Formats: sequence, structure tokens, C-alpha cells
Amino acid sequence: MTPTRSPAPGSSVAMLRTTLGRWAVLFGFWLLLAGPWGGASLSQALPDLAVGLVAASLATWASLRLLPPMPGRIRYGALLRLGGQFLGKSVVAGFDVALRAFDPRLPLRPGYLDYPVRIPPGPDRAVFSALTSLTPGTLPVGTDREDTLVYHCLDLDQPIAASLASDERLLLRSRAAEESDG
Repeated sequence: MTPTRSPAPGSSVAMLRTTLGRWAVLFGFWLLLAGPWGGASLSQALPDLAVGLVAASLATWASLRLLPPMPGRIRYGALLRLGGQFLGKSVVAGFDVALRAFDPRLPLRPGYLDYPVRIPPGPDRAVFSALTSLTPGTLPVGTDREDTLVYHCLDLDQPIAASLASDERLLLRSRAAEESDG
């Protein structure tokens, strides 16, 4: 019995899978936005569904043109852990920022933190920056000459670099290279 392998990233099977996956997500998002049709009959709902099918198809075409499929695959378990960790840290950080804002002494030590990110410039680094920008108290503000991410932080006494490193590890684990499937 031979092990099964994922199709090569440039193959037509991989492209079809990517296209159908993106279309399904976009059509599902359209259905969420369109909402229930409030007891409308099928003949009344068909024009709305047709619009959704066309909109999802056009959006899929645009997404494939603007962001072509990349080699590798997504590890959903690692992505779920990343989402859970992000949600938990966001709640804790949000309470921390609120407590500091209402404390008359305002215990803050704002400043800039240079974080040497391992993710190369491109879509994955943009995802990392966007993800870390949502954590209260930290905001990526750019890169320096050495291509290090620079964050503005409300309190430099917090373990921000360790938190960023943990987020980066989980994000890197969520995207698996095809070579690791071997």
C-alpha cells in the first residue's frame, strides 16, 4: 500500500480544489450577509440565489487573480489553536488595557519594540501583522532597515516579545509545506 500525497501545488487538481474552496467560502459569506429569506417561496428566492452565485464566482475569480494559490496546505488543528490562543489573549489584554485606563495612576510604560520576525515579507507576514494588530496594547507600525517589525506597545514591562513569538510559531505551524507531507 502506497501513501497518498496531496496534488502538486501547480496541478489542475490543486487549482480546482483551491477554486472550489474559495468559491464555497465566498458563497457562504454571501449567504450570511443575505440572511434568511423570511418564508419566501423558492421561486422568490431564486433570483437572490442567482445573484449570490454570480457574486461568489466573480469574487473567486478576482481572488485567484490577486492572490494566486501558494504551495503548501493549511493545518486546521494548528489554525484552531491559533484562533483560540488569540481569542483568549485578546480578552485578557482587553481587560488589562481597560483596567489601566481607569486606574488613576495610569500604570503604563509605552514605547517601541523591535521584533525580528521569521516570516518573510508577503501574504503570510501581512496576516501575522494583522493578527497581532488586533491584540489590545500592541500595534505594528512598520519595519526598520533590518526588516524587523516595529510595534508600538502600551506597556513594555509586559512579555510582548514572548507573546509575539508564540503567535508566530502557531501561524507557521498552521501553514504546512508540501515537503512535510512526505
